[in-house]
Amino acid sequence: MESIIKKLRDLDAYPKINEDFYKRTFSGGIITILAAFIMSLLFFSEFRSYLHTVKETTLLVDTSRGGTLRINFDITFPAVPCTILSLDAEDISGERHFDIRHDITKKRIDVHGNEIEARKDGIGAPKIEKPLQRHGGRLEHNETYCGSCYGAETADDHCCNSCEEVREAYRKKGWALSNMDMIDQCEREGFFQKIDEEKGEGCNINGFLEVNKVAGTFHFVPGKTFHQSGFHFNDLIAFQKNNYNITHKINKLSFGEYFPGIVNPLDGVQWLQDSTSGMYQYFVKVVPTVYTDVRGRTIQSNQFSVTEHLRNLDSGHNQIIPGIFFFYDLSPVKVTFMETGISFLHFMTNVCAIVGGTFTVAGITDSFVFHGRKVVKKKILKKFG
Repeated sequence: MESIIKKLRDLDAYPKINEDFYKRTFSGGIITILAAFIMSLLFFSEFRSYLHTVKETTLLVDTSRGGTLRINFDITFPAVPCTILSLDAEDISGERHFDIRHDITKKRIDVHGNEIEARKDGIGAPKIEKPLQRHGGRLEHNETYCGSCYGAETADDHCCNSCEEVREAYRKKGWALSNMDMIDQCEREGFFQKIDEEKGEGCNINGFLEVNKVAGTFHFVPGKTFHQSGFHFNDLIAFQKNNYNITHKINKLSFGEYFPGIVNPLDGVQWLQDSTSGMYQYFVKVVPTVYTDVRGRTIQSNQFSVTEHLRNLDSGHNQIIPGIFFFYDLSPVKVTFMETGISFLHFMTNVCAIVGGTFTVAGITDSFVFHGRKVVKKKILKKFG
C-alpha cells in the first residue's frame, strides 16, 4: 500500500513549495483581484453564449407536393352584421366552398366594439318546425313538411325547409334570388327583419380554413355568393346595392403554425372605407417555412408578404362584389430556420481555457512586476551607495 502511495506521489505534476519560501506583495494582491474580475467577466460572457441560440437560415427549392394549408384568421367588420356576413374559398384546382360555417365563430358587436352574442350557426335562422304549406298547398294529415324551393328543386322530393335552404338551392343553380321578400320561408323566419334589427352592428369572425396547398382565394362578403357563366354574383346586391361599408380590422392572419420569431405583416392592420363600397384585395405570397429548434423539434409553417388594392364599385366594373378578398399564391422557394447552440463540452473547454489562461497571464504579469521592482530597487541602492 505504501509503495502505491509513493508511486502516486511521484506522479504529482504540481509540486508544493514550503510556505517559508512564499513572498506575498501588494502588487500581487492587486493583480489577483484584477485576474478574478476578468475571469468572472469572461465566464459569464461564455455562459451567456452557451445559453444563447443562433438561427441559421437556408433557402431551398420546395419539392413537396400535395398536402393542405391552414389559414388562421380573426377579422372584425364594424359595419357588417353577422347575419349577412359569409366566408367563401376556392382554388385553382376548381374546388369551391361557399358560405363556410365549420371551424368558425361569429360574434355580434355593437358600435363600441363590445360583444353582444357569439354563435357558430352561420347565416340565417333555424328551420321552421311546423309551417303551413307544402309547395303551395296545405299539409295533409300526418304529412311531413316539404317546403318549396321556388323552381330550384333538383328532384321531386327536394325540399327547402328554411330561407337558408332556398338561398342555397338558388346558389347551386347559379340563379339570382332577386325577390327574397316573396319567399315564404324567409318571411316567416323574419330574415329581413333580422337584418333590420342588426343595422348599426358589426361582426367579428374568427377561426381557420384547411385548403389545398395550391394557389387560391378566400373572401368575406355580405350575402351568399354564387357562380354563373364564369362570374361570381351576390344574392344580396339587389337588396342593398352600394350601401355596404367594408371597413375592417385584421386582428390576426397567419398561414400555418406559430414559430418563434415569425412576423405576420397583416396582424393589427385596419382599413377605413371613405368612399363608395368596393372590393378590397390582398395579394399574398406564401413562403413555406421549416423551423427546427435547438432540441431538434420541427415546425412546418409559412411566412408571407402582401400587397393591397381597392376596386371601387363606381370604377365601371359591373361584376365587383363588395367585401375583402385574399388572393394567395405559394412560393417555389422554402426557407429553413435551424437553431444552433454551443455544446456543454465546448462550454467546459472554454471555461477551462478562461481559468487557465487568466491565471497564466496574471502569473506572467506578476513576475514581470516583481522582478522589475527588484531591478529598480537595485539601481537606486547602487546610485546612493
